Amino acid sequence: MKKLYPLFIVPLLMFAFSCSAKINGSLLNDGAAEMVFEAHLAPRTITVVGSLRSFMGEDPNAPILDGPAMTQSLSSSQGIKSASIKNTSPSSIDGSISISNVDYFLSSPLAKGRFITFTEGQEPGSSSIVIVLDRDSTPELISNLSPEANDYLSALFVPVILGETSTRSEYLTLVSLVYGRAFSDEIAASRIHAIIEFPRPITSIQGGAASGRNAEFDIALVDLLVLEKPMRYEVKW
Repeated sequence: MKKLYPLFIVPLLMFAFSCSAKINGSLLNDGAAEMVFEAHLAPRTITVVGSLRSFMGEDPNAPILDGPAMTQSLSSSQGIKSASIKNTSPSSIDGSISISNVDYFLSSPLAKGRFITFTEGQEPGSSSIVIVLDRDSTPELISNLSPEANDYLSALFVPVILGETSTRSEYLTLVSLVYGRAFSDEIAASRIHAIIEFPRPITSIQGGAASGRNAEFDIALVDLLVLEKPMRYEVKW
């Protein structure tokens, strides 16, 4: 049976095909990290994904978000020390992940580019983490988690999976024509919100906002699905 859970655990700390995803985490001096998160699907998204699952021969009564399956997948992934994810409803999850080394987090030997680069220094501003998502590395990252995820993303016409260069507006228009305006609006409104604590006060940040040791990121889901241009996040401390 194919599982949908890989959609919810890809980069920055989780691609969430959901109405909302919230992540709180901390990065340690040695590159280890701890994260807690929650995510849930919006009503129209539940309907559309349920229809796709039925079409693909899956059990329509099984949870759309499968916490135990996600736990098993993440626990065996590169760079993961432990994971614990539970269902709060068939379409909602929360959990925690312990990362042994962010350099290897969800990495793939086939990837064309580095997903995460971690550098540690002793002086203020000499430590950094860089996260890059682009059209070359992201499809391989998803396939590394599960090739079956591509079936769902292709059915939703996700440009980064199909290798297309659609704009954000073009993609939302296509989804609206096929699955309806309500579903397109949910995708457009979906965001990933993350707050990450660093070992020292942040000296510079790209792609987010800094306050003391905390970095805050607010990412539009549609930007991740389209990747009209590479998304780069950098924090120095």
